[in-house]
Amino acid sequence: MKLHDIGPTPGSHKRRKRVGRGDSSGWGKTAGRGEKGQLSRTGAVHRPFFEGGQIPLFRRLPKRGFKNADRIVYEIVNLSILEENFEAGAVVSPETLREKKLLAKGDHAIKILANGEISKALTVKADKFSAAAVAKIEAAGGKVENL
Repeated sequence: MKLHDIGPTPGSHKRRKRVGRGDSSGWGKTAGRGEKGQLSRTGAVHRPFFEGGQIPLFRRLPKRGFKNADRIVYEIVNLSILEENFEAGAVVSPETLREKKLLAKGDHAIKILANGEISKALTVKADKFSAAAVAKIEAAGGKVENL
């Protein structure tokens, strides 16, 4: 086999369909658009999910429940994560958590939960704490600060 023998895999390259090039091509006259109607006209477009004037699916389906626009989304951080990633005496804040990539992207409030044990004295700054987390941090000699 030589370089000039190499070609594309059979069936991987299809010729472009050239429409509107005369009746004998099979795609002349209406060029595959059919007769009349919106899609036969030039410049015809319609928005996504348009169903030809029928009530669209998203309007036919019943709406249920309630979405609270003022809901506060908390990023959860467990004490076990603080134990693994911070040295004794360190200050744990949203900035230090982001530096160590312990938070997901986004600007959410932070809540500390008491899952796991903590044995280091840390100063923890967050938006919210569970009561058990506060008890464990203070029992280990640390401090809790609400932002």
